[in-house]
Amino acid sequence: MKFSNLPPKPPSRQIRALQEDDGTTITVYQAYPSTIATAAVIHQRLDASPEFRTTRMTWIKPSWAWMLYRSGYSYKDPGQERILAIKMKREDFLGLLRRGVLTHGTAPPHPGPQQGQKMTSDAQERTSGESGEEAAPKESTRESKRKDRLQSLDVKIQWDPERTVRLHSLNYRSIQIGIPAGLIKEWAQDMIVNIEDVTDKARTLKKILDERPDMNDEELAELGLIPKETEFEVPVELRSRLGMYHDGLVMASDP
Repeated sequence: MKFSNLPPKPPSRQIRALQEDDGTTITVYQAYPSTIATAAVIHQRLDASPEFRTTRMTWIKPSWAWMLYRSGYSYKDPGQERILAIKMKREDFLGLLRRGVLTHGTAPPHPGPQQGQKMTSDAQERTSGESGEEAAPKESTRESKRKDRLQSLDVKIQWDPERTVRLHSLNYRSIQIGIPAGLIKEWAQDMIVNIEDVTDKARTLKKILDERPDMNDEELAELGLIPKETEFEVPVELRSRLGMYHDGLVMASDP
């Protein structure tokens, strides 16, 4: 009988992130234009630049590899040329999860017309939020919908295929968290304990991968280009709410 030395495959849906050894903080990522990123790092406040908007949803990612994929190592979008590592307090991150509402990622296989419209709306909202903070939000066709978005405190939860630092897709998922406009100000001012510009790290990683495609992840980690991401323990009572699966089954809550 042969035994594999490979580590076990992570569950289909699991939060993995860079965390302090004492578990008090978790690091998430988002890309911004230079004007916002520079001011944020200098003043250690995400809203230090007047260009930072609190009127639109912002998507954060605990996965370094997924951030690299989304931003193309910071080269993909002109308005997302700077990647920030945003360190949050663990309890505040959990607070966002407790407000979590699943998007179209867990829709039924054959959605009806209303569900299909909801999926389209979620996808459009996520694309808008991922486009950075540089563009002014489009005027809503209905003022009531605009007000609803600004007042909503629902945090959007989306699970997408995890990536490697080479941007290859994996067969398990990575969480994306959409912070609504109604919580952006509180998040930016009260939930963040440190902001670091990691753009150069992303670009150095890409340069090395281009020049040394044979270099493995362990070597890249030794160079400080891949953070050590470990499982973020989610309370059992939140797992079903977040659509967390293991071997295709939703993790059940305690009775």
